[in-house]
Amino acid sequence: MSAEAEDTRTWLVVHNDEEQYSIWPRDRELPAGWTEEGTTGSRDACLAHIEEVWTDMRPKSLRGGDGATGGRP
Repeated sequence: MSAEAEDTRTWLVVHNDEEQYSIWPRDRELPAGWTEEGTTGSRDACLAHIEEVWTDMRPKSLRGGDGATGGRP
């Protein structure tokens, strides 16, 4: 059985100022620049949540004011 399959830790969904998402073990201090999003659970549950909410992978700064083209034609 792989180490990933045996992972019973609780994970947090986190995001940064650019609205990029990641997961982080609940028992570890968050790195600078990252904030808890509010979702906790298994690794798979947190990754599934990110897949649902992070629909535009571009950093916030590249999406532009209206988010439509990110400053690109």
